[in-house]
Amino acid sequence: MELKKEAIRLHVEEKWTHRQITDHLHIHDVDRVRKWMQKYRKQGEFGLLDQRGRREEYVDSDLQIKQLQRENELLKKCLKIWREEEQKRAMRSFGR
Repeated sequence: MELKKEAIRLHVEEKWTHRQITDHLHIHDVDRVRKWMQKYRKQGEFGLLDQRGRREEYVDSDLQIKQLQRENELLKKCLKIWREEEQKRAMRSFGR
């Protein structure tokens, strides 16, 4: 897992190419780093875990939890905006 994290860090933070990463970390398969990047972009660090033998339902539920957390944050922001708008309307009505 540490090798994968370092490869991701080099690509994201240091802007190294896949070739530079594979040469530096002595990885023989350039496509492996590309696959790690795809998984990382899609699932974050969870995507870098070795998932051999994991049940598909378990992986899907983890993704669903992350999706629900994102939706929850969005709904909280919407609720805050809605409350602010309601307060503005109430103040306008009260001022008449």
